Amino acid sequence: MSAGTEKIVSSIMSDAQIKADSILGKVEEKSNSILELGQKNAQIEKDKILEDANKQSNMKYQQIISEAKMNSRRMELEAREEIIEDAFNDALEKLKEIASSDTTEYKESLKNIITEAATEIGGGELFVLVKESDVAKIKDSISSIAEDVTTKTGKETTLEVGENIKAIGGAIVKTKNGEIEVNNTIEARMLRYKKELRSKVAAVLFK
Repeated sequence: MSAGTEKIVSSIMSDAQIKADSILGKVEEKSNSILELGQKNAQIEKDKILEDANKQSNMKYQQIISEAKMNSRRMELEAREEIIEDAFNDALEKLKEIASSDTTEYKESLKNIITEAATEIGGGELFVLVKESDVAKIKDSISSIAEDVTTKTGKETTLEVGENIKAIGGAIVKTKNGEIEVNNTIEARMLRYKKELRSKVAAVLFK
């Protein structure tokens, strides 16, 4: 190869190298730019995933805490309800004992219960219904109860012992035509006053 030809080839090779270096530089720059962008996007996506995961984690945590509180409250209420029911059952058992006795306390209570029911009806011709064992306990008081009701209502009142009932104690008083009836048995009174008594029992038990 002549010296002239060698110079031409060398010049072409030099230009080619320059162009190649320029292209490679641009490619490397583009590659770095893409890589950097990819890293940024990856970080953004990573942060988003972590943020979403954190949100979901917090939501799940709050849900678990909320459910735990609800379950705890429910269990507490159930426990209180059970205690209150036990208190009522104990009271009912004691009332059964009193109602099955022949004490003056129960006789007076029975008399007051009948008077209260008859007065609520407004007096008049009334039937008094009690359990079989209580008939003897009120027999001697019927006249005085009728007089008391007459005084309180201003209406002439008569009381007649009717058929026996099945009850712990107390009485049912009703008009002879059956149109008006007041159930003052122990069971009925407990049921009527249970809501009011429940709050009082709860106040005593859980103060």
